[in-house]
Amino acid sequence: MIIIAITGASGVIYGVELLKALKQLKIETGLLISNPAKIVIEYELEESVEEIKSLADHYFESEEIDSSVNSGSFKFDSAVIIPCSMKTVSAIANGYASNSITRLADVALKERRTLVLVPRETPLRDVHLENMLRISKEGGIILPAMPAFYHDPKDISDMTNFIVGKVLDVLKIDNDMFKRWEKE
Repeated sequence: MIIIAITGASGVIYGVELLKALKQLKIETGLLISNPAKIVIEYELEESVEEIKSLADHYFESEEIDSSVNSGSFKFDSAVIIPCSMKTVSAIANGYASNSITRLADVALKERRTLVLVPRETPLRDVHLENMLRISKEGGIILPAMPAFYHDPKDISDMTNFIVGKVLDVLKIDNDMFKRWEKE
């Protein structure tokens, strides 16, 4: 199972499109949506929180202290926090597991499971970079939402699919979400 967490950074479309891709690939998913992310969803998407929840096989409340995802004994293969706010990056880097999303990341790191963070912030302060480096040194994968342009994107969907495809790549899931670099 892959757990997807959507936090309150701009770019919630990345998390939604990842859920859709995994559903199409018939890969079991769990989902957490932070309370700030629910507000951002209202601003950025034409889909409701309930519609997004329906894309996942399992939904966990981000503020439930007794949620099963908070335990190291809960079985999941990997976790992706997409988009990942700098508040969440800071909490993970400093071991501050104050909700189910940061605890999920804590569990992933301590159990040596794949953890992918898709940070969405610009520009970055030194502390943001230092926090991401701390997580990377512990085995977390930092995959910033930086779309490429070599595949000649025509619209936002092409740029979003590039990031989703890169996430699937680091999870070792074959995909054709974007046109790969080919020297002619």
